[in-house]
Amino acid sequence: MRATQITDNLIQLNRLHFVNAYLVRESDGFTLVDTTIGKAADGLVAAAREAGGEIRRIALTHGHGDHVGALDALHARLGEDVEVLLGELDARILAGESIVDGELRGSWPKVATKPDTLLHGGERVGSLEVVASPGHTPGHVAFLDTRDRTLIAGDTFTTYWRAEIPNRLGQRFPLATMGTQDRGQVVESARALRELEPAVLVCGHGPALRSPVAAMDAALARAAGR
Repeated sequence: MRATQITDNLIQLNRLHFVNAYLVRESDGFTLVDTTIGKAADGLVAAAREAGGEIRRIALTHGHGDHVGALDALHARLGEDVEVLLGELDARILAGESIVDGELRGSWPKVATKPDTLLHGGERVGSLEVVASPGHTPGHVAFLDTRDRTLIAGDTFTTYWRAEIPNRLGQRFPLATMGTQDRGQVVESARALRELEPAVLVCGHGPALRSPVAAMDAALARAAGR
């Protein structure tokens, strides 16, 4: 687990050079955003303690296996007092409901942990504002840190090589596109996230981008075929 300090309030945790989770510093400890893949629980707990705190809540951008893969083990280790938050539609998919027409895209593992709080957009999770951003998955959400406008975008954007929207193949990280449920809706969500004018953009896959608006605009243009 590689830890990188992105802002005063945000630490990026990278697993296997492939997928990111984030520790968001709050007055009572950390909000962990996403859990990466399986067998990461010990590393996530250790990273939080190394940074001087404990994980108090787990907020998930979406339900794909590379984001919830360590959830069950982490929840078992941290205990019932740790709140788990997830978008409602993704929670319903993980619970076995059929809510989409046609093929369900991406990896949806069996997860025993049930979220304590279902997210729709507009809620607050500590310093984070929840932003609905469906498309990659039906219940995908992003998180905007209201203190410094850092945007945790999940898989609505990726940032390998450059900012991209996962709506077409041929990108540096094609797996995100392969897992996107609605390639039109993900572009609309990316446009809404760009309108937030974040100061820093961080994603589920790839490095942080500072002053990212121009890069987000270019990604939107490519996504639209311009």
